[in-house]
Amino acid sequence: MSRVGKKAITIPSGVTVTIKDAELEVKGPKGTLNTPIPSGIEFKQEEGTLVATRSNDDQAAFHGLARALANNAVVGVTEGFKKEMDVVGVGYKADVQGKKIVFTLGYSHPIEFALPDGIEAKAERVNTKASINQYQTTITLSGIDKQKLGQVAAEMNRLRKPDAYKGKGVRYADKYYKLKPGKTGK
Repeated sequence: MSRVGKKAITIPSGVTVTIKDAELEVKGPKGTLNTPIPSGIEFKQEEGTLVATRSNDDQAAFHGLARALANNAVVGVTEGFKKEMDVVGVGYKADVQGKKIVFTLGYSHPIEFALPDGIEAKAERVNTKASINQYQTTITLSGIDKQKLGQVAAEMNRLRKPDAYKGKGVRYADKYYKLKPGKTGK
C-alpha cells in the first residue's frame, strides 16, 4: 500500500473541492486549479478531508502521485508556492518589467524572458561584499501551480547554467553548488 496515497488531505475553510470524472477542481482564495485523476484512482470527500483510494494494486504507483497532486493543488490555492533564483556574476543582472524579466548574462544582447500567466516575479539586488561594490540579484518567483513554477525556474536556470569554477550564472538559491578547484599556478 502506498504510504503517501493513504494520507488524508485536510481541506481548509474557504477551499471547495469538486470531484469530476477525470479531474479535481480546487477553488480557494488565491485561484482555481484543475488536477487530473489517473484511471483506477478515486477521491472521496468526507468531513473536511479528501481521501484517495485505488481499485487494485496495479495502480500503486499512481495512488501516491494522485494524492500528491491533489495536495499541491490545495496548498497552492491557499498559501501558494515560492522559489528563489540568484543571478550571480560580475555584470550579471535581472530586471522585472511587467510580465517579463530582462536578463544581462554576459551575452552580446539582453535576454527577455516572458513570464506565463499565473507566475509573478520580484527582483531584489543584494550587496554580497561590503568592501567591494559587488551585487547579486535575487529573483523571487511565486504562483499557485507548483509544476508551472518549477518549469519556469528550470527555464531560467538554462539561460546561463552556473559555471563549475566560479559559480556564475542563474542558480537556485536553496541549492548548494560545489565548485571545482582552479589551477594552482605552479
